[in-house]
Amino acid sequence: MAKKAPAGVGPRYPQVVVLFGATGDLSKRKLLPGLFHLASAGFIPDCRIIGVSLDELDTDAFRDTARGALDEFFSRKVDEAHWQTFAGNLDYVPLSRGPVAVKAAVEAAEASLGTECRRLHYLSVPPSAALPAVRLLGEADLVANSRIIMEKPFGTDLASARTLNAKLHEVFAEEQIFRIDHFLGKEPAQNILAFRFANGLFEPIWNRNFIDHVQIDVPETLDLGRRAAFYEQTGAYRDMVVTHLFQILGFMAMEAPTSLEPVPISEEKNKVFRSMLPIQPANAVRGQYAGYRQQDGVDPESDTETFIALKCHIDNWRWAGVPFYLRTGKRLAEGQRIISIAFREPPKSMFPPGSGVGSQGPDHLTFDLADASKMSLSFYGKRPGPGMRLDKLSLQFAMRDTGLMGEVLEAYERLILDAMRGDRTLFTTAEGIERLWEVSMPLLDSPPPVRLYEPGSWGPKPIHQLIAPNAWRLPFERSWRAPNLMGG
Repeated sequence: MAKKAPAGVGPRYPQVVVLFGATGDLSKRKLLPGLFHLASAGFIPDCRIIGVSLDELDTDAFRDTARGALDEFFSRKVDEAHWQTFAGNLDYVPLSRGPVAVKAAVEAAEASLGTECRRLHYLSVPPSAALPAVRLLGEADLVANSRIIMEKPFGTDLASARTLNAKLHEVFAEEQIFRIDHFLGKEPAQNILAFRFANGLFEPIWNRNFIDHVQIDVPETLDLGRRAAFYEQTGAYRDMVVTHLFQILGFMAMEAPTSLEPVPISEEKNKVFRSMLPIQPANAVRGQYAGYRQQDGVDPESDTETFIALKCHIDNWRWAGVPFYLRTGKRLAEGQRIISIAFREPPKSMFPPGSGVGSQGPDHLTFDLADASKMSLSFYGKRPGPGMRLDKLSLQFAMRDTGLMGEVLEAYERLILDAMRGDRTLFTTAEGIERLWEVSMPLLDSPPPVRLYEPGSWGPKPIHQLIAPNAWRLPFERSWRAPNLMGG
């Protein structure tokens, strides 16, 4: 039996989950393992999961698929008793059987629960299949008492985003729609809110008077592999910046909400997006790694970017004049997810030449957004001994130091749980996503040419002119300390 859900954490009602794309890669890697953990750890009072996919499977074959996904991708040990319970709650409907069969499966699942419950529809499908799935749910009369999770991308430009939202709203109300961004489901992204608004030390300096510039840097070492054909229609900007990096920027730059409720937080994020100036082509560098055009499904003369770096501005009272530098790409030197905040340097230095002051750049506050989150605050301090020599030192915190790493939910687990609870704090609104496409249109309409870069590098050379006279924080001038290393 599953453990009792921690008070106030799980949803009030049992859940019937309709999982479209149930045999796909995301489902196997994240969704089925995540649902298993939520159910077996007691976060959900009870649930039934109905897989829907193109594959012509029966329920037993789907259960085999789910068990294979757990064996390969579940990060914890599978308890056999929990697995037997979970497997008994799985059902499967091939998409070819249509809305009548899906409706019958949902009604059977609800009857088996024997109490009031809620429906959660998860669309783990390509963009071209999202609206057909929405229409199927409408035809099956499965909209009432339900919420729907949509995977990115949410359109490819302003016109397509508006069309997508309009068609979604023909079936589901906006408050039922949860546009998922797994970056915001990570513990460190939410730690930004705690760091800013729970401490009196940092919020007073979180503005243009003390902050010189901000970097949001998400390089990846992976190539595109089998995703290359999909990526040809998308590119790094649409795939990563609109749906991930801008969302992180919203959390980092927003004003204090009136409460930590979903509506006030969404409103403050949307205010940031409304204040963003349109992204100009002159403030962006597009790149493509050497060898991309030789991959299957890629045009031999492709202009699709696998790398993007840009400078943007938030034209409001808090951030006027502070540049935000964003960078992401494939086949880069390291895989990192950081926000790095550079503070203004003192207006005058009384330290003698050769003291070391200024030699290693400004002080930085750095958030590492990886699952095992870390924070670092760098500063100049005196080197022991005679004379006045200064070195760059740092205060560091790692989540591992708390001994609570085992309590961390994976991003998809947290977001599925939030959607079940109706908590929209970490999800994107229709207004927010349309505004981000609006500010993106100058760049999308007149993109600068792609520049080749070598795999394993940090991107095309012009990125250094983009950020001058500053410098990219990655690669770091110093490494993170080893976990649980005390002192130093």
